[in-house]
Amino acid sequence: MAISKKIKGFIDKSSWIRKMFEDGIKLKEKYGADNVFDFSLGNPNLDPPDRFKELLLEIAGERTPGAHKYMQNAGYHKTRAEVAVYLSGKHSVALSPEDVIMTCGAGGALNVVFKTLLDPGDEIVIPKPFFVEYTFYADNYNGVPVLVKTREDFSLDLDAIEEAITDKTKIVLINSPNNPTGCVYDEESIKGLSLLIEKKEREYGKEIYLVSDEPYSEIVYDGINVPSVLNICRNSILVTSYSKSLSLPGERIGYIALSPGISESKILIEGLALSNRILGFVNAPAFMQRIVERMQGIYVDVEHYRRKRDLLCEGLWEAGFEFKKPDGAFYLFPRTPIDDDVEFVRALQKKNILVVPGSGFGGPGHIRICYCVDDSTIINSMDGFAAVMKMYRNG
Repeated sequence: MAISKKIKGFIDKSSWIRKMFEDGIKLKEKYGADNVFDFSLGNPNLDPPDRFKELLLEIAGERTPGAHKYMQNAGYHKTRAEVAVYLSGKHSVALSPEDVIMTCGAGGALNVVFKTLLDPGDEIVIPKPFFVEYTFYADNYNGVPVLVKTREDFSLDLDAIEEAITDKTKIVLINSPNNPTGCVYDEESIKGLSLLIEKKEREYGKEIYLVSDEPYSEIVYDGINVPSVLNICRNSILVTSYSKSLSLPGERIGYIALSPGISESKILIEGLALSNRILGFVNAPAFMQRIVERMQGIYVDVEHYRRKRDLLCEGLWEAGFEFKKPDGAFYLFPRTPIDDDVEFVRALQKKNILVVPGSGFGGPGHIRICYCVDDSTIINSMDGFAAVMKMYRNG
């Protein structure tokens, strides 16, 4: 075999998202793009804010000596300083540039954190449903993912998390707003989780880190706020990116921020900077660092996604789907009328509708629908959704 058995297994494990993407290409070639309703990928359909385009041209025209050279592996000091100032205000904490590491997106940030923290066999507690690549990232460093159920409404089940934490636990990883559910974990849950982690740290005589993956933290609706892990939990690490908040997924720019409560933050920052280098990222893209330095507090128009959420939810309610309306991000995670979510996905595909089975995210009996699409995709897909639901309800 040309590739390793492990990677072959990973290909098979992650095949549904890939398969939907490939099937979508074939369907669009056969029926035309307007007649295929692709909800499979969380790829923002909004352009970046106008300010980004202005800075893109402005900074490209600058003649700054050494602008494209290596910098510190942690990133430009000025960029980290601007991020620290912004986060200090947003989270009501006192952060310095030394608490921030610029990274190649949130995916790069998580790999840097895992590389720095994990010894072989260390466990990562992950509430499910979850972003499928977390388990791949854990495997990169011989970490062991421990998947934990959430409640019916996808909120945190603290009793289940407490049972899952052992003397091998190094990280509790949360994702809020969540992909694939759109659930935002409320402040009471985060405070309870923080107290639970502190209790387990005392019990096992070791540090356990709460790592919060928050690329959707600026995409929230109905007055909901994402609680600050940096403010609430002493041993907390925030990882995020500008992929969704600025519609820049292809630019691979994000950061890691450490809670000021971490006792050994200096050695942790040194480890994160070294991991950034030895993993091959070296440093976050220089050009993008200079742009986001000047864009703190600027985001895409969240109203755009709220309107799409409501349009999709209204149509699916009328069609008979059951779901919890998402608090944030741009995903809906409705129940399927049969236990076999893969079969239901295949039935939708016959109507040229592409979604992903919830079983791929640790949430069987559901489907993930990405609504960062044109309104016409949502509107024109409704007859197909309704027809498939009716077929199973009457069957």
